[in-house]
Amino acid sequence: METVDLKPGLEAFGRDGYLRLTDVVERDVRENLIAQIEESLNPLVGPVEYEADVGYPGAPSHRDAPGGLTPRRLLHAYTRSGALRALAMHPVVARWLRTIFGGDEVLLSQCHHNCVMTKHPGYSSATLWHQDIRYWSFDRPELVSVWFALDREDRKNGALKVIPGTHKLELDRGRLDAELFLRPELEENRGLIHRAVTVELEPGDVLLFHSRLFHAAGKNLSEKVKLSPVFTYHSGANHPIPGTRSSRFPSIPVGRERAG
Repeated sequence: METVDLKPGLEAFGRDGYLRLTDVVERDVRENLIAQIEESLNPLVGPVEYEADVGYPGAPSHRDAPGGLTPRRLLHAYTRSGALRALAMHPVVARWLRTIFGGDEVLLSQCHHNCVMTKHPGYSSATLWHQDIRYWSFDRPELVSVWFALDREDRKNGALKVIPGTHKLELDRGRLDAELFLRPELEENRGLIHRAVTVELEPGDVLLFHSRLFHAAGKNLSEKVKLSPVFTYHSGANHPIPGTRSSRFPSIPVGRERAG
């Protein structure tokens, strides 16, 4: 087996807070996943979060409004199918996560992300600048989310945007609004946002990003639904705080289960 030097990627992740891996998920796997997910959209198989539920810019105002039943994401992805379980446990991703966590045990959180983002044309919303850790409760804010591109993701269909290096920032609370999004009207935040880059992904690519990294996404202006499975992982030494949303469901060791 070919030995891959992970050091440059590890250094890039430590510096920037994200890392793009190319051509990870094979074409037949992607096609099978797309077919399964499309079956879960029509008819819609819950549990699901609707665009109207989040109230982000561009979302329908309520579920009875036009487009109000547009799904934003399919929840509990890990338990939806064997194909999604296998994706969450992908050996390439697992190897990178073990490296990032310093060789510690890797656990998949069933409480955060663990979903398929379903960004629809017409009624998809824009996600403002935020850190995922804002509503998560762990001993340390050191988690990694993994975004799988089943098809091309670019500016037109709402690819993820990131601000490199912001996972290392300590911001005053006043730079965030009531919902813990960056306040774009502040000069110091405008300077941060000016540094943002759009992470365009080819089919089969994977994006790893730190839970403290500021990121955002635009609306889907294409004519095709964008489907993106997303999972979040933490090390075995980083525990969810009891009694919080982060401890509702047990985490799953990566590499110990066979996906059925």
